[in-house]
Amino acid sequence: MINSKNLQKIDVCIVTSPLQSGSGSYYTILKNFLKILSPLVNRIYLITSNFSGYVGPSSKIEVIDVNIPPQSGENIVYKTIYQIDTQISTSFHLIKIRNDFDGPVFVFSGVLLLPTVIARFIRKTSVLTAVASASNNARMIYNSAPFHKRCYYILGNGLLEQLTFNVTQYIGVESPHVARFMDLPPKKVIGNGHLFFLDNRFKQNHLFTNRPYCIGYIGRLSREKGVQHFAQALPAILSDRQGLRVLIGGDGELKKSIEASLQEQGVTARVDLPGWISHDDLPKYLNQLRLLVLPSYTEGLPNIMLEAMACGTPVLATPVGAIPDVIIDGKTGFIMENNSPECIAENVTRALNSPDLERIAENGRRFVEENFSFEKTVENWKGILQNIK
Repeated sequence: MINSKNLQKIDVCIVTSPLQSGSGSYYTILKNFLKILSPLVNRIYLITSNFSGYVGPSSKIEVIDVNIPPQSGENIVYKTIYQIDTQISTSFHLIKIRNDFDGPVFVFSGVLLLPTVIARFIRKTSVLTAVASASNNARMIYNSAPFHKRCYYILGNGLLEQLTFNVTQYIGVESPHVARFMDLPPKKVIGNGHLFFLDNRFKQNHLFTNRPYCIGYIGRLSREKGVQHFAQALPAILSDRQGLRVLIGGDGELKKSIEASLQEQGVTARVDLPGWISHDDLPKYLNQLRLLVLPSYTEGLPNIMLEAMACGTPVLATPVGAIPDVIIDGKTGFIMENNSPECIAENVTRALNSPDLERIAENGRRFVEENFSFEKTVENWKGILQNIK
């Protein structure tokens, strides 16, 4: 256990998979973690690849680049070799700097098994962070994929994940519900280890009653997000709501099929498709919505949910990941049982018809402001660090 007096004297290490770009949720979460740790520790060694720039005082962060390019292609043999190369290269650099730090190793992925084993071997405390369930994602995303792909993701990523969970000493999760959702071993879980804090740009700029009559989805246009079911629900949602418009913002593998679905269903004229929305423009779009719909199959702690709530936009979501720890149905937002088109349509109607919709939006805004400030997040991680043995 690290006492408060010695906390700022320790040096820690973060190990990540190669970053695929200078943006995206994984990159943003990593940058957030660096910002959170910077005021708490003496030095941070970051073993990664393709990281651009730094955050916080430059003297605190030393980037050790393993020189692995971003992954490209879907060939199973290539992806297997890439995974092996990542495991070996990151582990080699971890061994190389083992005497340079005295604090824990934060393994920034649930499938980096070898670095987790090496951390134990060199007598460092290993803490998994930013864990997403690879096996759960695989079962859902690749349910209709060819057999060999399903085997790769379920047996490959899923098996690696479970072995890593067994080897590591601690697992940092966003909330208690995530731990239960992923069936993590309770003795290893360290709670409230989320890596999100509110950006000051996300605030309510328009009174709820003055907003356009518009609902929407913003995020990746991919299968795990369930956006295809939201698109299929639109005829039922729009049929008896004259003047209601819909925003579907984002880009991804399902873009063309969603556009075709909207055309086939005859609702294209009432749906806006702006494409990818930059983080700078996001507050403007969120302040135009009366309801944000998140029909995901799987989530951790979705940034877009918290950002929407900070803007005073109520959220309707499926009860996955950390969402039920934030959204209490009818109080801070709305929960739907599943993401079938019928269930989505029924719950969108329920939310829009609620006489308490404005009050629920205000409750949600207050909740995230009180629980997801930068100061609150740093305080959470200070407690986590002090409880790591």
